[in-house]
Amino acid sequence: MGTIKRVVHLTTVHHPYDPRIYHKECLSLYRAGFDVTLIAQGDKKHFNKSLINFIPIKRYKNRLSRMLFGTIAIFKKARKIDADVYHFHDPELMPIGWLLKKKNNIVIYDIHEDYVTSILQKKYLPKPIRNLIAKLYKLFENIFINKFNLCLAEKYYKEMYPEGKCILNYPINNRQNATLKSSNVQMSNKLLYTGNISTVRGALIHAKLPQIDENITVEMIGKCPKDLAEEMMTIAGHRKESLKIKGIDEFIEKEEIDEAYIKGNWLAGLALFPPTEHYKKKELTKFFEYMNAGIPIICSDFPVWKDFVERYECGIAVDPFNHEEIKQAIQYLKNNPNQARIMSLNGKCAVMKELNWRIEEKELIDWYSQLLRNINK
Repeated sequence: MGTIKRVVHLTTVHHPYDPRIYHKECLSLYRAGFDVTLIAQGDKKHFNKSLINFIPIKRYKNRLSRMLFGTIAIFKKARKIDADVYHFHDPELMPIGWLLKKKNNIVIYDIHEDYVTSILQKKYLPKPIRNLIAKLYKLFENIFINKFNLCLAEKYYKEMYPEGKCILNYPINNRQNATLKSSNVQMSNKLLYTGNISTVRGALIHAKLPQIDENITVEMIGKCPKDLAEEMMTIAGHRKESLKIKGIDEFIEKEEIDEAYIKGNWLAGLALFPPTEHYKKKELTKFFEYMNAGIPIICSDFPVWKDFVERYECGIAVDPFNHEEIKQAIQYLKNNPNQARIMSLNGKCAVMKELNWRIEEKELIDWYSQLLRNINK
């Protein structure tokens, strides 16, 4: 590449230590020789030991302030850096990306979500308002998107953005996890859920599990609104002591989740989501993380998810509303420890061979290099 290329990642929405943005993309680019800066909400103290440059912007308490003042703040800081690549991660930053685009630089829009179906599943909004917001989003996107190179976190986003480049959100290989369980390890009665906790991510279903099977405990690690946590405890009822939630109104950093994977000796990792258009096509990042940690999966029987766990023989898909099916899946893993260990091994092998960030890292770096070569011709 010749001279060191300057790369700036921008986010007003995500935590500075977001796994995809910081731990995967930014650190991979740094190790490949790029000069990497991240501009995000946060405090400078968060990045005292960071390998990359960090420029904080103010935290905003509500979404409207963030979308208005946060985007202005991030633009002012970003334009002071004469970057070769600007890589932004939130749809509200599309106008900023448009303003930063020049003939001699690259602007990348990293699409983390299917935003249209995400808007349509927000049941707290009346349906006509959801439909209107979704239409306005598409109009907004169509105005700006042709200026950008598109980075896609999910394979099925290719259906909507055929010109996009898939850089999939596979896990960083954890070789410590890969040697954890042996045939001599007693299977536990503990079920694990990791990631943001919300109703559409199955919070109220997971809260019922201690009553569905009174011999298990459920541990949930991820940011959870306090009012939702209280509702979950009410649902767990007399078994609420067997429902543990870590992350009430706080972000849980990747290292803490990784530590939980290692120490838990989990019976299964959970993804019992209610059916929504937003999730039924996604191959959840938590699938790959559970597999990387050698944890069998119990998930909803959406066709894409069912096909996934059956293809890799790494888990069991069930009807998320059928308590008997869920109980049978839990009992199967408890009563058949050898089969559970085979699922564990199958998942780990799949991640080690193909479903890992090492492969996606190479794709990201090669793609950056190609884009920069093309711009310099």
